[in-house]
Amino acid sequence: MTAVTSSLTDDQRTVLALWYEVNASLSAYHKLLTSFGNAELAWQAKVEAWRQAGIHHTHLKRHEQPEQTLTNIDKIQQALIEGRYGLLFADESDYPAQLLQIYDPPPLLFYRGNHARLHQAQIAIVGSRKPTAHAQKITFDIAQYLAQAGYIITSGLAMGVDKRAHLGALAQADAEYQGRTIGVMGTGIDVNYPNHHDKLFAQIIDQGGCIISELLPHTQPHKHTFPRRNRLVAGLGLATIVTEATIQSGSLITARLTSEQGKQVFAIPSHIDNSNAEGCHHLIREGATLIYHPQQVLEDVSGQLNYDRGSYKTTSVLQSNDNSSQKMIGADRSEVAASHVTSSPSNIKTPPSAIVVPEHLTPVYEQLDWHGQDLDALIVATSLAPPQLIGQLMELELMGVISVQGGRYLRV
Repeated sequence: MTAVTSSLTDDQRTVLALWYEVNASLSAYHKLLTSFGNAELAWQAKVEAWRQAGIHHTHLKRHEQPEQTLTNIDKIQQALIEGRYGLLFADESDYPAQLLQIYDPPPLLFYRGNHARLHQAQIAIVGSRKPTAHAQKITFDIAQYLAQAGYIITSGLAMGVDKRAHLGALAQADAEYQGRTIGVMGTGIDVNYPNHHDKLFAQIIDQGGCIISELLPHTQPHKHTFPRRNRLVAGLGLATIVTEATIQSGSLITARLTSEQGKQVFAIPSHIDNSNAEGCHHLIREGATLIYHPQQVLEDVSGQLNYDRGSYKTTSVLQSNDNSSQKMIGADRSEVAASHVTSSPSNIKTPPSAIVVPEHLTPVYEQLDWHGQDLDALIVATSLAPPQLIGQLMELELMGVISVQGGRYLRV
């Protein structure tokens, strides 16, 4: 593996220091940059200045111990030198340009394997952790077909559909097309999850694929890390395919995120009495594109890029954040709480009255009503930066106290 960043510059160490001290919190990181102007000034600021900027007390504790922060950065530096993983920063040319188009791009990415895959045309495939045998075959075949057509298959390294998507992309007889897959982790780059996927991780890397994570090394799986993973799966791909998902599947998170990013969602239909496919049927009813052959995906996606044997330049479809003229699209897996289902309040199991909204989320929650507010209106009403606002809305949605309908956030 070739490490793009093996020797950290002073500026990169500063970014990494902030990322460590906020424990990879996107909202806190962007709040610091907004408050102090840049990473260096934020790092040099005193703890009291951080407190006045509204930074959480757990982050303040880490900022009080800069020696520990620097020790951890030295450990990462050593891992980079030893080639255990690589590191890409958002201001570098090797950082995937398509992620800079999303609301909350991570300031850095850890990776293992061939990072050049990140710059090639990708299609995300996501779905249930417990797919039917038929859905497993369909997922594998579609991934294999699209990889042979020159696309990279991006997914979330989970059991079920994700694993079959990765394996389908890897099942290429021609060496030229091997390794055409990217796995996005919901853990630190050095934490293989699920544990029994060690062989899959190794196969992806050995065949020339890539595995990435925005989270710090040693970060363990947590229910809040998987929605973050989902937005990167959606952000990297030109489109998202959902091959099978229940109505309460976490795959619908990626569907909504894909749609909000202005990209197309494809869904595969099944029998109407197949409860395992209700999520796909819901997506189709909401405007996702029904497909029954991967060639249909190629026909629709080809208009989004100037494709040249694995590299691409996106058109305005990738760059648009206007949801008003977009179809409902996308999908991901089922690792996340059912309360994050797109636009379906009836699927939320926890009664909102039983939930106490945390203090830091109250200002955003109080701006919402039962008619719904779109993202632009909420940005104006709350004066929050988009990454911070989206993070707080995601937390509220995971709690089951709000939902999303037609791009509008409302109480349930």
